[in-house]
Amino acid sequence: MENRRLAVAREEEQDDRMKTFIFKGEGHTLGNAIRTIILKNPDVIFCGYTIPHPSENKLHLRIETKSISAVDALREGLEQLQNLSDHILKTFETAVVDYKSNQMEV
Repeated sequence: MENRRLAVAREEEQDDRMKTFIFKGEGHTLGNAIRTIILKNPDVIFCGYTIPHPSENKLHLRIETKSISAVDALREGLEQLQNLSDHILKTFETAVVDYKSNQMEV
């Protein structure tokens, strides 16, 4: 796991619907955002995260689902978070351009 930014804790777990993922180099910003998005999936029973220790730069994300695999729930959540981030960035950039053009008119 030394070089990977994402790993699965206890990969030998038999049930694909319950997994804990370890994100290296991530903290509360990603944890809270991804947890919130994943919990909107109706197939997700539980999703929570923890930062095991403040001096460790790791995020542990636990996902438990009804029928889809936890990996699929994570993948869907990350895709939705990416789409949301892209939308926010585009909206912000458009607002900046509009603001600057309005300032030029004044």
